[in-house]
Amino acid sequence: MLSASTKKLLSRLPIGRSPLRKIVLHSSKLFSTSSKSYKPLQPEKTSGSNPALTFPCLDKLERKNEQLSKGNLKSSSTSLESGPEPSYGNVKTGFHVYKSKKPIFLDYGGHLPEYEIAYETWGHLNKEKSNLVLVHTGLSASLHAKSQPENPKNGWWENFIGPGKYIDTDKYFVVCTNVLGGCYGSTGPSSIDPANNEQYATRFPILSVNDMVRAQREFVKDQFGINKIHASIGASMGGMQSLAYGWEFPDEVEKIISISGCARSHPYSIALRHTQRQVLMSDPNWNRGFYYNKIPPHVGMKLAREIATVTYRSGPEWEYRFGRQRADESRPPALCPDFLVETYLDHAGEKFCLEYDANSWLYVSKAMDLFDLGFKSRSKALEARSKAELLYSGKVSSDIPKLAIPETPYQEKSTKAITTVEEGLLDLKKGMSRLANKDVLVVGVESDILFPVWQQREIADVLMENNVSGKVKYFELGNDISSYGHDTFLLSLNDIGKPVKKFLEE
Repeated sequence: MLSASTKKLLSRLPIGRSPLRKIVLHSSKLFSTSSKSYKPLQPEKTSGSNPALTFPCLDKLERKNEQLSKGNLKSSSTSLESGPEPSYGNVKTGFHVYKSKKPIFLDYGGHLPEYEIAYETWGHLNKEKSNLVLVHTGLSASLHAKSQPENPKNGWWENFIGPGKYIDTDKYFVVCTNVLGGCYGSTGPSSIDPANNEQYATRFPILSVNDMVRAQREFVKDQFGINKIHASIGASMGGMQSLAYGWEFPDEVEKIISISGCARSHPYSIALRHTQRQVLMSDPNWNRGFYYNKIPPHVGMKLAREIATVTYRSGPEWEYRFGRQRADESRPPALCPDFLVETYLDHAGEKFCLEYDANSWLYVSKAMDLFDLGFKSRSKALEARSKAELLYSGKVSSDIPKLAIPETPYQEKSTKAITTVEEGLLDLKKGMSRLANKDVLVVGVESDILFPVWQQREIADVLMENNVSGKVKYFELGNDISSYGHDTFLLSLNDIGKPVKKFLEE
């Protein structure tokens, strides 16, 4: 039976399913003395055997979320102080933009009705227009590879490019672009879709690395009137692009340099990037990609970057750099960043989480996963691209299948992959036959765990087997030379630069 005071309170509450009304009713039942199931409520414990841990790392994220909700927090401009990493800071000015009004049709069936390519240049184009060197970026790097008058801040390859340096701007006209799908000035998910004047978000089509280089080639030809570039060079995802440029336009490039890249992505690196994407997409603020003008998924982006950063170095380098040192030995252990390596990763993720667009991270990393210069993959891509063009012209109707998670969970099998290693190599050899007469330098790093060195050896082996008239050179940095892992191309500049400079000038 309800007490008089409870009845009086209920009479003042709105009729219906008011949450407060339901709470009052439920509470009254608990406290009803006529109930046979009455049990006195146990007081909440206010102390235990040990004090509860504090979580300043979570407090910091909550404060950041609150600041972002008020719109008064921007990306950080602080630099990484725990190591020699170059800056990947958010580049918003100091570059030029090429605008294409022609549609580009994509390897996985979509299209962009128009697009922009942001770029920076160093050096001068000669009269013959024969000295252009196209530098391709990695996943998170911007187009700002080198300081220049319009952006005097140091670039990510600052001491690699310049007068008398490994890519000599006294000899070469150096161009670096932001990739299609990126967020440093080129068209990407954060760009405006001309069809509805809204940001693409996840209406942006799936991209391939080959799509990126086709956009680059259109820009190079149209902007500079160049039919053949001197060299296509890049590291990491840039190494993929350098090969893809040669594959797409073998007669339009003299030399190809791939550093710490691959000719096709393998399961290990795909798994790593999948994990990063899942962490990012699990952030509620991601909102299936439609977070623009709202709170960005900064927590998911931070954690994704931390996972990625772990793969950029080798175990020995982590050991040498941090060991088991804790940030503050005088304090008790904590679940928040405690070891020095943890504080470094936390700082690296925190710095990056608002500087790179989360959707761009998803799209560009997926393009890396899809990369495959094998015959079957490229044949399917050409077919899908042709169909996209027919769809655009209205000659065929759309029949895009819906994605679905398999009804039965994955079961461990004793059988091997459908395609054997031998069959995969034959397919890759057939696909890369387009590079049979090219001069190619492949550079691998033994300590690299993200792009293991056998993947660079695979490129060189296939090219050498296919070789007809071109020069194929392979250069490998052993653990005795560099333990920097995947980041070797950023940190061991002399060891990487010497063979690059020699190859460019041969």
